[in-house]
Amino acid sequence: MPLLPLRVLVLEDHAFQRSVAVRMLQALGCGEVFEARDGAQALAVLQAVGPVDVALCDLQMEGMDGLEFLQHVGATGQVKAIIISSSLSAELRRVVHQMVALLGLELLGDVGKPLPMQGLAELLKKPLDRLATPQCPTTSVTLASEEAVRGALAEQQLQAWYQPKFNLHTAEVCGVEVLCRWMHPTQGVISPAQFITVLERYGLLDELLFSQLDQALNLRRRAAAQGFALNMAFNLQAVQLASGELTSTIKAMLARHNTCGSNLTFELTESGLLEAPATSLKSLVRLRMMGCRLSIDDFGTGFSSLQRLCQLPFNEIKLDGGFVRTVEHEARCRAVISSTLALGKSLGMSVVIEGIETEAQRQQLLALGCTLGQGYWYARPMSGEDFLRWLQPRDESQIRP
Repeated sequence: MPLLPLRVLVLEDHAFQRSVAVRMLQALGCGEVFEARDGAQALAVLQAVGPVDVALCDLQMEGMDGLEFLQHVGATGQVKAIIISSSLSAELRRVVHQMVALLGLELLGDVGKPLPMQGLAELLKKPLDRLATPQCPTTSVTLASEEAVRGALAEQQLQAWYQPKFNLHTAEVCGVEVLCRWMHPTQGVISPAQFITVLERYGLLDELLFSQLDQALNLRRRAAAQGFALNMAFNLQAVQLASGELTSTIKAMLARHNTCGSNLTFELTESGLLEAPATSLKSLVRLRMMGCRLSIDDFGTGFSSLQRLCQLPFNEIKLDGGFVRTVEHEARCRAVISSTLALGKSLGMSVVIEGIETEAQRQQLLALGCTLGQGYWYARPMSGEDFLRWLQPRDESQIRP
């Protein structure tokens, strides 16, 4: 077997299991394999031999356990990647997975116990593939200048794009989320990551919102002429609620477009609402008094209390797409989705599931009782003209683009 250019440290307190792991790694061709019975000895080994590519790490052991070891190497950078091998429950190992990510370590996988040779071999391919592939230097996102963003707003280059929401049972369009794309005349489509922060920094979020409202309400009128009465959902930052002119401007725009507030939904992330001041609450109430719907976006990712949820005048929950990605094989994610559906029903709030990308996910969500969804399985965000063409009558069996 060819020699693999990997340095691997085995951290395991059970002598026999440790020797099995060492022999298995050697049989797989790892160039250097080191071993330690607990975290303290593992740190001493690293001090003596230098950094390693992979640590095969048990979690529960006498002396320094695997958790403390991970915290040490996360701070020192002596280990590039981690493979978890533990007999702890899947529930606790999932929490450790999150801890590994927060420590800045790469988690190659979790092989459990007893150690499977084929599974271990598959995980070791990941760092080998990385070594074999030329790595491009990572670059941070370059923010656009204030002048460029102001110019884009003035020249209407910040265009509203639309991603449909749909009924999971019938595949009927029941609304759209209005997103933003910068259509630059020479650079093409510019990522929102390059300009949304700039808009927030210089107090331009309201100007963007009003521009999107104008574009979207014009599009809604055209869609209505095709027989589609759509609710248009807009992202709203909690900081915008403090503006005394927000609700009066929205009310004036509704009058100008001869439409009512029930055709609009405003989506706010829950993290920004944890300590909403009185002025923000006043804006939320006024939006509801105008008939607008209010949605808590990315529900489940922030730290708002359920008591806060009851206090605020929302009538929709958008469950974060992270729960959907693992719905097929994570019982806890299915439980969270079911509980959120029950919570929404008891509070009189509709629940929209984000991030649906596969038919298998849709079927699983249907089995859990979900009705409303959004995601690439159904449609990706598209420009206004593309959206109107997409709405044209079509065979329901070919509903996805």
